[in-house]
Amino acid sequence: MDGREELAVRFEAERGRLGAVARRMLGSTAEAEDAVQEAWLRLERVDAAELGNLPGWLTTVVSRICLDVLRARKTEVTVVEGVVDGPEAELELVEEVGRAMLVVLDRLGPAERVAFVLHDGFAVPFDEIGPIVGRNTVAAKKLASRARQRVKGAGQERGTGDRQVVEAFLAAARGGDLDGLLAVLAPDVVRRADPAALPAGRPTVRRGAGAVARETRVIGRRARFGVPVLVDGAVGAAIAPDGRLWLLLRFTVRDGRVAAFEVVADPARLAAAEVTLLD
Repeated sequence: MDGREELAVRFEAERGRLGAVARRMLGSTAEAEDAVQEAWLRLERVDAAELGNLPGWLTTVVSRICLDVLRARKTEVTVVEGVVDGPEAELELVEEVGRAMLVVLDRLGPAERVAFVLHDGFAVPFDEIGPIVGRNTVAAKKLASRARQRVKGAGQERGTGDRQVVEAFLAAARGGDLDGLLAVLAPDVVRRADPAALPAGRPTVRRGAGAVARETRVIGRRARFGVPVLVDGAVGAAIAPDGRLWLLLRFTVRDGRVAAFEVVADPARLAAAEVTLLD
């Protein structure tokens, strides 16, 4: 086996780990595979004899590639219309990382996301993270700390008992379960929605459990992308195909039932909302 063949074998031994790093950073299986492949192409162009720590070198290269991708995203206007990677890839990604985590990670700045994923996800020390994100060690540590606070929130959510109600609503919506929806909705429930969240001609306000339940049953296929999260400190839900935020649901729960909920789709309102993980 010559040197290049040996290098290829060593790279393949690292591919799974590198893919996991890239998937968490990018939230996309396809983009992660591209990043790992680009790392291999760059490896082919270097002198293998100069690589003292191949796993560390590859982690650095993949992380920098991902950082460039994340920065490019910030300059683009992206409209989420459906699953980005396809059903099978999306399912694998969600199972690996978690839909709520993908949603929250997607709201971090590029450098914050890279620092957080590397340190909290893969135990990379800050003195190695700093050069990747163009910061010194102390600044890299602050990036990860700020990201951790944004991911996990600063305290306990309001209305912790509301989580079961929200989960019951999502479960009934996913299954098109009319009886389940009627059981979780208050008789005088009010549904409000941004126009962008609704089919053309559908009213932005709907009242009454029967009308809201029937409507939710019809358009409830979106709920298969739904996951409970904290929205501005209260239990809500994110609708997130491929982990990319599409809609937010804000709930008002009284006496164990949904008294009102709002469907937020306006990009400015989505960007302004604080979305963090439930405990």
